[in-house]
Amino acid sequence: MSELNASEPLLAVRDLQVHFPVREGVLQRVVGQVKAVDGISFEVPRGSTVGLVGESGSGKTTTGRAIARLTPITSGSVRYAGQDLSTVSKAAYFPYRKKIQMIFQDPFSSLNPRMSIYSSVAEPLDIHFKQLSKSQKEERVSQLLEKVGLEADFMRRYPHQFSGGQRQRIGIARALAVEPEFIICDEPVSALDVSVQAQIVNLLQDLQQELGLTYLFIAHDLAVVEHISDFVLVMTEGKIVEQAPADAIYSNPQHPYTKKLLAAVPTL
Repeated sequence: MSELNASEPLLAVRDLQVHFPVREGVLQRVVGQVKAVDGISFEVPRGSTVGLVGESGSGKTTTGRAIARLTPITSGSVRYAGQDLSTVSKAAYFPYRKKIQMIFQDPFSSLNPRMSIYSSVAEPLDIHFKQLSKSQKEERVSQLLEKVGLEADFMRRYPHQFSGGQRQRIGIARALAVEPEFIICDEPVSALDVSVQAQIVNLLQDLQQELGLTYLFIAHDLAVVEHISDFVLVMTEGKIVEQAPADAIYSNPQHPYTKKLLAAVPTL
């Protein structure tokens, strides 16, 4: 993907496969495999946004979860800043959990309803910044909430007291808590109203510019991907069928599936 950046990419995925066993019978014998991700390769240059787009079931979310080590990898490699993360132990991977974070699709289910906003956002600090005092953590959470456009005193409230857009801002604040370099945005606006979607996308772009973040932006909506992405990967049935700079994807799509997705984008 030299079109985007000739330097070494922050993330390089090579021949990634994620298969899930199909079991049947009382003994639950394995009778087959579901190839959720079937040998894909791509790169994400530092400071860029790469969009990964496809319909539900295409394998895009599984790809993101595999990169973050939330789903086991069957084969292939995921190299982050030159280090192959697909083979390292859990202990060796621990420092990378600060560098690689995820923003999830459903902002309500990703927040524990029994935990205050302070507790949810401070939880990663308890794990990765144990040296911080309680007052320092409160100051950090206050700064994070303000950075995502919320009031600092919201930290004493609970998830049910917020709108979907506000909850997603809280999810973004939590992802930012450990000062990551790379964020996997897994359909972060698909559960939100259209007007709120634009606000969250603009927030993500502002944060990227301010903090130097790198994004893998997963979505099924090509209109959203067009607005935020430098480069676009089109995925279906576990495979990437087209990848090109965003303007090329929209002005001159090559694969029939890409053309199908573009035809489904509403126009005014």
